[in-house]
Amino acid sequence: MANVTVIGAQWGDEGKGKLVDWLSNRADVVVRFQGGHNAGHTLVVDGKVYKLSLLPSGVVQGKLSIVGNGVVIDPWALFAEIARVEAQGLSITPDLLVIADNACLILPIHSELDLAREAAAGAGKIGTTGRGIGPAYEDKVGRRAIRVADLEDFDALGAKIDRLLAHHNPLRQGLGLPDVDVAGLLDKLREIAPRLLSHVKPAWYVLDKARTEGKRILFEGAQGALLDIDHGTYPFVTSSNTVA
Repeated sequence: MANVTVIGAQWGDEGKGKLVDWLSNRADVVVRFQGGHNAGHTLVVDGKVYKLSLLPSGVVQGKLSIVGNGVVIDPWALFAEIARVEAQGLSITPDLLVIADNACLILPIHSELDLAREAAAGAGKIGTTGRGIGPAYEDKVGRRAIRVADLEDFDALGAKIDRLLAHHNPLRQGLGLPDVDVAGLLDKLREIAPRLLSHVKPAWYVLDKARTEGKRILFEGAQGALLDIDHGTYPFVTSSNTVA
């Protein structure tokens, strides 16, 4: 096995978790390469059930696990998930879990927008999870997203937040939501930043080094091919490319 990618052939829930768990035993590195915390895998190992959303399945096997730049990351959801699996006996250290420095963040404003738009759509709603994943990908493509590495420089972050809110506040007004509390958002980011940044590395470099060393890399897809934004049952799809 060199580089192997596992994707679902349908809309997800095809049992990829079982296959990924089996393959991760043979892999050196496991990478989650797309999606948000609306998907993931359920693993049963030695009678314990691990429900993973953002964490790559490799964490259960103690393999180097990478959350790649194609993923949009809700840091609060991530650390809630880490707390759950650590309560089951796992230890999620910065040596085990690497987060790409150029991954984009899901902020509280994204889930608020997601829920408000679905409510406004009524019978025409798409059926999102309301977790802000679609709006976060919209900001990524719109080149206004806040990326993980931006949390390293709060002096520059204020202007980036202003640019982001120049788009979001008019949308919020149209949906009956109040303007974003900038100070409150920055406080939340300041609080979470040190812990998140302790896991951050240039994932492309870590992966290139592993490849040149002949390491076996497993790319773990979430959801399924028919949810791919290009190749799936549009518009009833997710917001990322689920296929390799």
